[in-house]
Amino acid sequence: MKKQLKSKNEKVKNVIAFSFFILNFSFLIASDPVPAPKQKKPIAIIGATIHPVSGAEISNGTILFDKGTITAIGLNVAIPANAERINATGKHVYPGLISAVSNLGLVEIPLGAPGTDDLGESGSINPNARAEVAVHPESELIPVARSAGFTIAGVAASGGMISGTAAAMMLDGWSWEDMLLKGGLGLVVQWPDVVYRPPQNPFSTQTKEDWLKNRDTQLKNLRDAFAQARAYRVAKQSESQKSIPYHDSDKRWESMIPVLEGKTPVWVLADDIAQIQAAITWAEQENVKLVIVGGQDSWRVASHLKAKNIPVIVAGTLSGPGQRWEAYSSAFSLPKKLADAGVAFCIAGSYGGDNAANTRHIRHHAAIASAYGLSKEDALKSITQYAAQILGIADRVGSLEVGKDATLILTNGDPLEWETTVDQVFIQGKNCDMRDRQKQLLEKYTEKYKQMKE
Repeated sequence: MKKQLKSKNEKVKNVIAFSFFILNFSFLIASDPVPAPKQKKPIAIIGATIHPVSGAEISNGTILFDKGTITAIGLNVAIPANAERINATGKHVYPGLISAVSNLGLVEIPLGAPGTDDLGESGSINPNARAEVAVHPESELIPVARSAGFTIAGVAASGGMISGTAAAMMLDGWSWEDMLLKGGLGLVVQWPDVVYRPPQNPFSTQTKEDWLKNRDTQLKNLRDAFAQARAYRVAKQSESQKSIPYHDSDKRWESMIPVLEGKTPVWVLADDIAQIQAAITWAEQENVKLVIVGGQDSWRVASHLKAKNIPVIVAGTLSGPGQRWEAYSSAFSLPKKLADAGVAFCIAGSYGGDNAANTRHIRHHAAIASAYGLSKEDALKSITQYAAQILGIADRVGSLEVGKDATLILTNGDPLEWETTVDQVFIQGKNCDMRDRQKQLLEKYTEKYKQMKE
């Protein structure tokens, strides 16, 4: 008995020791960037080339901002005596970059650490799930994205058929409330595959009949959800009338009312042409606004999208062709084809488990689109102004204009160029901490090889 108790105590001690080791190790590896305080006095960036995006660039210009808002841009800006002056001669000022659709802050280690994954709720129909409340401000991936110039992320969950609403999050803050720029950007719907394809796994036992039944069930559940939301809306609107009983509140259907009223669009995740066409037909039947997310085949129905005024959030260009018969550059040239057809679009990263970790590469997705025909101006707008317009936040960010948020970046060159680095990021005028995990590792291993040479 004493031996068993001693053995048990040793196990407890080992667990405690291991816990302290993990805790201390986590302190060692943390980059510990500190959220910036609110802007306390005017800041003037002087002598830089300013790229408003919405207008012509200004060489050797000045941009002045105060209390988080841009107050002046130009060549002859009157600078208050108490302003902080930043000499940016030879540097460039751009609007903060935008990751239009992302799971940044929702997942840290995909497919390996379930405790770091908050991509979706249980169940298939969750319109009331709000992505913003699940964002983890302590994510190591947020400072990395910020160091690459990204200041805003359209964060969206991806679980179930109706995943909830997306939110525009500023990439600095102590809490999700601090970070939230705008919620309810769009109701995220995962559109099922429409055309049956034989399973690639030779051990799969799924029959075509089972697949078709599952697809039809998903589409029926989607239609039923919208029907119930409409019925709920009518019931709640009728409560004020005599003899109409009170209808119990339901957060799921309550959250869908802005969608039914046309105030919030539906973000449909669809790549295949059949999915996109089915989603367009469905949106017309339901009389809701539609945004296509992914859109790998969207160029094939570009004229239809243009006619219906449906924008596309292109989920990455750095990928191979979707079909065996397509050219190797089909993904690279997709934005050019949409631009030529007059379709509103922006460029985001691939929408998957590794999206958060690769947010920093989205500017390179825009760069490859520019290399394959998209104008340089449109490529830059695809991750600034165009993204802000599709997300419904262009009144605040996406371009440098008087009255808009002072959310901008100071760089040593064109952000579409691989070698360009971001010197400083300002979000609503806040001078953000530029430390991150990757910079810490660079310093660490630079020191290692320095020591090896001594």
